[in-house]
Amino acid sequence: MLTTRFVHGAPNWVDVGTTDIDGASAFYHALFGWEFRSAGPESGGYGFFRLGGRTAAGGMQTTSDQGPPAWTVYFQSPDADATAKAVERAGGQVLVPPDDVMGQGRMAILADHAGVPFGIWQPAALKGLEVAGDPGSLCWVELYTQDLAREAAFFDTVFGWETSAMAFPGGVYTCINPAGAGEDAMFGGLVTVADDPTGTETEPYWLPYFEVGDTDVVVSKALEQGGTVRMPAVDMEGVGRMAKLEDPYGARFAVIKSAVPQEG
Repeated sequence: MLTTRFVHGAPNWVDVGTTDIDGASAFYHALFGWEFRSAGPESGGYGFFRLGGRTAAGGMQTTSDQGPPAWTVYFQSPDADATAKAVERAGGQVLVPPDDVMGQGRMAILADHAGVPFGIWQPAALKGLEVAGDPGSLCWVELYTQDLAREAAFFDTVFGWETSAMAFPGGVYTCINPAGAGEDAMFGGLVTVADDPTGTETEPYWLPYFEVGDTDVVVSKALEQGGTVRMPAVDMEGVGRMAKLEDPYGARFAVIKSAVPQEG
């Protein structure tokens, strides 16, 4: 499971770029109780979504030339420059070169061989998210891809990710965990675009999941606040009740009330 005990290759940050940070802040406050706090005048408008005094995500205002509104998932790197070079050697791209962020850490925005963006964060003063897995915080990530085997090989080269197959009614799900950490450290999955249950996606993308206390209540709030339901709430045995949403500005995400593990 995803926790704040971050290790190499595991998600340690997530942020949203949006055309209306004030509107997005109101939307996510209604869903998760987040409070937006600016990182200061030198941050270029970047800020933190706080949940009970802990940072649950980041966000900033973006323009159309920076791409459509979207959530970006970041993975921990002990050396952002080395990871960026590894991405290039594996056939990916460096979209934003590694750079220091006000003494907090070093970041870069990269893309895999299919052009799907993701971030890396080399911690310094800022280690990463301060809450994960609790209601209102990041709990899982999924990559929808057109070539699952090639994607797994790419990220194995870059981060050393390990994959495992998990059977579920109707198919098999490919889980990801950090190198050498074992299946107890699984933080996400790989899914072919053709198997996207929304039935509307044709291009690969990353999808963050946020834990919630009641999936149906959050779906209702999303609709009330101008969001879109991409996949209605559905139960998956042993996993939980999940739904796929889109905020009023077009950023895609999912919510889940995770199933309680059975004893024994």
